[in-house]
Amino acid sequence: MPDLIVIGAGVVGAACAHYAARAGLDVTVIDRGPVAGGTTGAGEGNVLVSDKEPGPELDLAVLSRRLWRALAEDAGPGGFEYEPKGGLVVAETPEIQRRLAALAALTAASGVEHTVVAGEDLRGYEPHLAGGLAGGVHYPQDAQVQPMLAAARLLGHGSIRLRTDVTVTGFTRSGERVTGVRTDRGDLTGDAVINAAGTWGGEIAALAGVELPILPRRGFILVTEPLHRPLVRHKVYTAAYVTNVASDAAGLETSAVVEGTPAGTVLIGASRERVGFDRTTSVPVLSRLAAQAVALFPALRDVRVIRSYCGFRPYCPDHLPVIGPDPRAPGLYHACGHEGAGIGLAPASGHLLAQVLTGRRPELDLRPFRPDRFEPALRPDRFEEPA
Repeated sequence: MPDLIVIGAGVVGAACAHYAARAGLDVTVIDRGPVAGGTTGAGEGNVLVSDKEPGPELDLAVLSRRLWRALAEDAGPGGFEYEPKGGLVVAETPEIQRRLAALAALTAASGVEHTVVAGEDLRGYEPHLAGGLAGGVHYPQDAQVQPMLAAARLLGHGSIRLRTDVTVTGFTRSGERVTGVRTDRGDLTGDAVINAAGTWGGEIAALAGVELPILPRRGFILVTEPLHRPLVRHKVYTAAYVTNVASDAAGLETSAVVEGTPAGTVLIGASRERVGFDRTTSVPVLSRLAAQAVALFPALRDVRVIRSYCGFRPYCPDHLPVIGPDPRAPGLYHACGHEGAGIGLAPASGHLLAQVLTGRRPELDLRPFRPDRFEPALRPDRFEEPA
């Protein structure tokens, strides 16, 4: 019998399994599809501190960025294409530039490094960037990984058992305590269960009789043909991206996000809309993304797009992930609802849960991420200090 069952073989579930196994736990990971077959496989691989305001999520991102660096060092050259290339957020107007600079100054207290860049200096960072921009902020700690490869590497720990094509249909219990999962391949018991099902985390929670208000937020990405020489040095995006990340709107929102990959392709995003699990390709959205990218990097006008794909971010109403034990279902833990930051925040999520599962005090306060915070009687300002 395993000490821990992890539901979900995306990068968050993989990180939970990895750190739990490193802490000495016997771990089984199950997924109804293949490794990284959901949101992880449709991600850009962002490891960002630049798009977060001061608060719990930024603290999580700073910790996670440090853990990604350590994982990359352990994996060796080319382990999962970890690129500490930095991010460049650009502003179209002086007013937006002032707001970007003010936000960057606030995040410095959390350990976020940054340099405010004047408009005339932007091309020193990105030679092919469009002219006429008011300025920007450079974040050297931003990075990128290859998300599918990262998930596979994290699951490669020798004591992790992986079972794919296994669908969870319910939970086993002893009294009120969750003691395992029911699946279409039979029951599997364990001392604890982590729900790391991403966009489907709410559905898994419902099988245990608890509610998590996680909704899918669709996004499209364009992929260009491989370029002979790098066109984009950093992850580059406009200030509108930061606004869209924090938005509660259900309708379509787009912002220019452009970055290169080690393979020579350029990834172009980003769109956000809540349309359920509709995978229909939207040509108008793709056209808007392409136009925004060309406005930012005019040289892309002569580059061909070879494909596009979409994925679903696991959206929570307060834009914070759900991480920690669920007091409504003892024995059940959650690591889901990370929206578009799951790849970046995965190591910290797994590391902190491993600390909880092995009886240690977590490195960060998990109260802002607690699973039952959406209950009407609970508010973050009512949380008591942990004993």
